[in-house]
Amino acid sequence: MKYDVIIIGAGLGGLTAGAKLAREGMKVLVIEQHSQPGGCATSFRRGDFTLEVGLHEMDGPGSRDMKNRIFSELDVTGNVEFIHVPEFYRFIRGDLAVTIPHDPQLAAARLTEMFPEEKEGIAKYFDQLLSPKKKPAGETEPDKSVGSFLDSIISNDDLKLILLGNLGYFHDDPYSLSLIYYSVAEGSYYTNGASFIKGGSQRLSDHLAGYIRSHGGEVLLNHVVTGVTVEAGRATGVTFRKRGGKSQNPEEATADEIVANCSIPALADMLPPEQGALLREEYSGLNTGASLLTVYFGFDRPLKELGHSYYSAFIYDRSVRSQADIAANNRDDFSRRSFTFVDYGQVDSGLAPEGKSVGAICCIDYLADWEDLGSEEYKLKKEYVAQTFIDRLGEVIPGIRDIIGYYEVGTPVTVKRYTLNPGGAVYGFAQNPGRKVLDSFAPVENLHFASAWGRTGGGFSGAICGGYLSAFNLLRKRARH
Repeated sequence: MKYDVIIIGAGLGGLTAGAKLAREGMKVLVIEQHSQPGGCATSFRRGDFTLEVGLHEMDGPGSRDMKNRIFSELDVTGNVEFIHVPEFYRFIRGDLAVTIPHDPQLAAARLTEMFPEEKEGIAKYFDQLLSPKKKPAGETEPDKSVGSFLDSIISNDDLKLILLGNLGYFHDDPYSLSLIYYSVAEGSYYTNGASFIKGGSQRLSDHLAGYIRSHGGEVLLNHVVTGVTVEAGRATGVTFRKRGGKSQNPEEATADEIVANCSIPALADMLPPEQGALLREEYSGLNTGASLLTVYFGFDRPLKELGHSYYSAFIYDRSVRSQADIAANNRDDFSRRSFTFVDYGQVDSGLAPEGKSVGAICCIDYLADWEDLGSEEYKLKKEYVAQTFIDRLGEVIPGIRDIIGYYEVGTPVTVKRYTLNPGGAVYGFAQNPGRKVLDSFAPVENLHFASAWGRTGGGFSGAICGGYLSAFNLLRKRARH
């Protein structure tokens, strides 16, 4: 089988790259090990409920958003419905509670009213996110951590925690998160607002997969790429097999270009030994990001009937008194670990029938705490986590336990099973200050990166934009030759 491009993985980056390349007339093959496309942009059914795997809120699409161009080109606009999310987030820690709007002026005014002595620091914070100062040509300022930046402009620890309410969207520790990366990502929420995909993120993934097919490409599900063929320093094809068919002889496909939507560590294992070792050396100084744990809920009534009125609430434990406590808390017992609760019933999500609703609890977690458990121990720990979080959620929304119709726990083991990402990482390499960016791999020509592990990082927008840029650069390179 001969193709113009083979894409390893059908996450949002791979699907976006594949759709763009197919649109430009290239013969595309996407190979995905899961039974459905999307990676973390998927959903699944349990009875009356559609449970959303990864999307809480996606920044934009807004007027200054690159995704507008992408969605227009790939016919997403008009075929996938984006529902506006009413507020950015609700921050709760004990008696301290505040709702942060998407409008940066309103957010700054609300915080200044609460912390008038921090007016100057609040202004500097939003200035950093919305209007980064341009330096003279050749002059650059070294990247620093978000934590050190906040310490330099703000004294009040409560205010710092409020500003970091949705830190889990990016990383697990403000003192090791790049300020440059955070400013771009967080700034986009304030610039472009946020939305949820009606019916769940699977709608977007299915549309992109369908777009590839309708433009002459193939999306092969339930197949695992086992190797990348390299000849004379050029990637020329892949070997693959049906998932679960280890005894089968691998199939082969050739192509002029290979796009890796898989993790970069997984790609290193697919390459021949010499090139694989060189790629491992390339990323040897990079850290793998954290994973997530999610408790999915189907409710027999809308939570509005219990008096709940917030789309997303970030609930910090009382023991977290400063940003220096966040990293340790992310490894604390689940009875004290901070968490997010998303109530999809606050918008017209399309995830549940009339009179019912869907929600999810999510927190930072780590594969090492789960992967060595026996099957019974694993099952018991999941149940402990579910019951613990249900009790804690009941403190915020009294009566919620009584209306739970279904719940299910997804752990870092689950993430790794469905994405094959090392560590069950959801955001790729950790976005540490000044980290090396892997945009290409010189020892192997015609090999391109289009995943959370590349230049644009993780999250829905990072994956979509990264996939599109990978395709754009591939097309530009071919046009030069």
